[in-house]
Amino acid sequence: MKFLKPSLLLALIGYLAALPVGAHAAAPAKKLNVLLIAVDDLRDTLGCYGHAAVKTPHIDRLAARSVRFDRAYVQYPVCNASRSSFLTGLRPDQTGVTDNSTLLRDRLPDVVTLPQLLKDDGRHAAAFGKIFHLGGGRDDALRAKWVDLPRSWHAAESFQATPLGRQKLSGRDLTQGKLAWCNWGAMAGDDDDQPDGQIARAVSAEIEKLGDRPWIIGAGFMKPHDPFVAPKKYFDLYPEGALTLHRPPGDQTPAPPLAVGFGGLGAAFAQFTDRERDEFLRAYYACTTFMDAQVGRVLATLDRLHLWETTIVIFLGDHGYHLGERAWWNKNTLFDRSCRAPLLIAAPGIKPGVARGLVEFVDLYPTIAELCGLTPPPNLAGQSFRPLLRNPSSPGKPAAFTLVKRGTSRGDSIRTDRWRFTRWSDGATELYDHTTDPEEDRNVASTEPAVVRDLGRQLSAALDSSARSKL
Repeated sequence: MKFLKPSLLLALIGYLAALPVGAHAAAPAKKLNVLLIAVDDLRDTLGCYGHAAVKTPHIDRLAARSVRFDRAYVQYPVCNASRSSFLTGLRPDQTGVTDNSTLLRDRLPDVVTLPQLLKDDGRHAAAFGKIFHLGGGRDDALRAKWVDLPRSWHAAESFQATPLGRQKLSGRDLTQGKLAWCNWGAMAGDDDDQPDGQIARAVSAEIEKLGDRPWIIGAGFMKPHDPFVAPKKYFDLYPEGALTLHRPPGDQTPAPPLAVGFGGLGAAFAQFTDRERDEFLRAYYACTTFMDAQVGRVLATLDRLHLWETTIVIFLGDHGYHLGERAWWNKNTLFDRSCRAPLLIAAPGIKPGVARGLVEFVDLYPTIAELCGLTPPPNLAGQSFRPLLRNPSSPGKPAAFTLVKRGTSRGDSIRTDRWRFTRWSDGATELYDHTTDPEEDRNVASTEPAVVRDLGRQLSAALDSSARSKL
């Protein structure tokens, strides 16, 4: 073998050194950060969803750089069951979590959650506030199960209002003690005297501290969940009597017995006058605007550190909420108001837009895994909706499914592009035509037997599939 002359060897070395980076060895791609902003009891009453009455400038700014999903559906419309579902990519019948007391790890001790997948890929993982459902008790082992330490997170922290933040300047119990949670308060102190302010501060500090290290951070904001308390300045934005109350149409079809009115809630809500309705609505909006301000603090940190080009931001409500529709002021129904929740996703290379196609929250896991270049577990129930992120006008899923349980009874609901069909275990059925009745006021199940049969078959097939794939 002949050796190069020294002069030629030096020339070759100089040539290689002058090549741009990547011409002879590709640099490893930087892992994307993931910011998951999960908001408790948040329906799509936001400025970016066309509701000008509520002031949400920071969420609206996020929406301007995101794909906004107009028809995103949860799989169970209460906190713990919904979060256990979308954080595992499994349906509630698969997780076995259909209430606010069952611990996910008690049902599925070895399940790989979405934050766990990202953590195991080398990201620092931290949760602040409510990501997995937080439970009571001071036992560290129980708390670790509720917040899923250390499997999903390196660190997780919850927060409490300060003594000043617990001082009520004005407010009222709306049900004279019948429902302990149903009260509002305009509170003393500033944002950081409330848990959501402390969460925003902690999230921002964590992002600052991590520098160039990749991360998955959960920002779990509590409001607008009850009790409806926030600093007084947010209540001042919504003067008494300035908001429009929901009025049901005169021809509204009565709901089946299991649909709404269950427990003691229906009887308590039935006593509401317009004063209680107005105060409830004002308080919900004030808490929403308070939460929006905290989201703004976190987004400002991304601005300041120039992290938008390396960060996926997911903003969602864990389920929808009624604000007087069907005389209901809560969640846990199979009406669209409870099953549909806001969802915004901003990511590098994703152009903003509006997606009208149906998606399910169970689809979040495979979507985020794909955006991060990771292979999710093989048994996930959902499918990636990355095509809608590339082209928001693309069609979504043919159907979305949600269930609720009422003791030993249950209801199952299917939402298609046009219809919502709900079947209860006592034999009652509901069918709503969203082309003419988007608020689901008129049940047409008795006049559309062919549609009922078709959607009933689809619903049964979906339930059979879930039963076969139980872990």
